[in-house]
Amino acid sequence: MKKVIIPAALLTLGLFAVSVSGQNITYVGSQKCQICHKTEKQGQQFPIWEMSNHAKSFAALSSPAAAANAQALGVKDPSTDPKCLKCHGPLAEKAAEFKAEGVNCEACHGPGSAYKTLSIMKNKDEAVKNGLKLYGNADAIKTWCLTCHQNAHGKTYDFAAAWDKIKHPVPGK
Repeated sequence: MKKVIIPAALLTLGLFAVSVSGQNITYVGSQKCQICHKTEKQGQQFPIWEMSNHAKSFAALSSPAAAANAQALGVKDPSTDPKCLKCHGPLAEKAAEFKAEGVNCEACHGPGSAYKTLSIMKNKDEAVKNGLKLYGNADAIKTWCLTCHQNAHGKTYDFAAAWDKIKHPVPGK
């Protein structure tokens, strides 16, 4: 009897793994993240992001400084140009409805539809298995940040100072 149950259980798990990996993973927007990531217990990740330049990065494309930078680069409208949106509205191509959120949670942590539920987020391994992108160390974080901040607009990037402004760990973890 056990010989039948064990293979059946493995087949069921295999089918579940295929269905999870084959699902249509989508972006859900930072407001979905806010539900859980706004409390002190969670490290106030959402308020940290909301007050950061990341949250304002798309809006910055409408500033006089952006117009001047754009003109110098031969860009007519920075709010629609892919070269600008790559960093200032990184979801513009993948999920245009969220481009105005700028560098939102999912721009760094991946599309959240498969990991956003509390039952999955309570288990870090499950969340990662369902698409949550985490970074193993400061060097990995820095490497990701440099995809946009490497000599951006001719400015030197001080990772340590920038990370102090935006880091958002869960307390005690």
